[in-house]
Amino acid sequence: MPRTAASSFRRIRTAAAGTDFLTNYDEWLAIQNGIPPAKPTSFDPTPRYIATGRDLAEYVHNNPAAFWSAALLLGVGPDKANAEYGGFGIPFSKSNPYLNSKTQTGGYGTFGLPYAQSLLPVTASLAIRVAYWQKFYVHRALRPEAYGGLIHHRLADKVDVYPVHGDILNSAALARSVGKFGTHLLSHVYPEGAPIHSSYPGGAAQIAASNVTILKALFDEDAVIPNPVQPDPKDPTKLIPYQGEPLTVGGELNKLAWNYGIGRDWAGIHWRSDFSASLALGEALAISVLRDERQTYREPFEKFTFTRFDGTRAEV
Repeated sequence: MPRTAASSFRRIRTAAAGTDFLTNYDEWLAIQNGIPPAKPTSFDPTPRYIATGRDLAEYVHNNPAAFWSAALLLGVGPDKANAEYGGFGIPFSKSNPYLNSKTQTGGYGTFGLPYAQSLLPVTASLAIRVAYWQKFYVHRALRPEAYGGLIHHRLADKVDVYPVHGDILNSAALARSVGKFGTHLLSHVYPEGAPIHSSYPGGAAQIAASNVTILKALFDEDAVIPNPVQPDPKDPTKLIPYQGEPLTVGGELNKLAWNYGIGRDWAGIHWRSDFSASLALGEALAISVLRDERQTYREPFEKFTFTRFDGTRAEV
């Protein structure tokens, strides 16, 4: 999500260019057998903003606080005395029952920022359980790194029994990878490779989709982000003003969910379908949470309204 120009604390530690794992067969086999990585990630000593797919993959490696931070950016107003840590001060959703009250505001219990933050970990916990049910009891889809092993055995060892589509065997991407690494294996950003459970659906992507849906329901998704900035393509340790169409809260939250899921694809641990399907799955889970929450409100409240990932309107 874009930030104000003073947001130097949003720079992250990134993996150095060329830091690739699981491209050597012995290394790949050791990871498949559960042996800890033999070498760690090499990090760029200078923190910088996300500018490459490798950066994004590292950001989503272990970062469950991304959506909590997004809630703070939305719900906390600009602090002129300490602009670095100030937020955007985005209004709550137009359905918020306190918006027109002259004497009250939503607080810790309902409809305020603490309420939004309280729903995020609850929804994340439910989303990952839903994802794991699908992983272990329904789909059991092969991870990309294991599929890369099938390709390697098919081409390097002439093992014809492995079902690999001809489009992959004859693809330009595979030829370029072989030319760079000398094997037919899939390179990884993470030294430990993929988690040991099934690839589909994406657990992190489902958390992202569910948390973003909660934030879209509670904040005004039509509000425009003030003074957005972006990393300088020539120097990603710096920010430059964003030039383009106005950026809305809803659009930026959608990007956050998208980037969180696609970053795991960049890492090499998921397929594109794992992420894209998880948007709808996580969104459905969040809608069920909001539906349950509605039954507990004491305030007069009509409904949550927000835009789904597919562009249609949701009313809960």
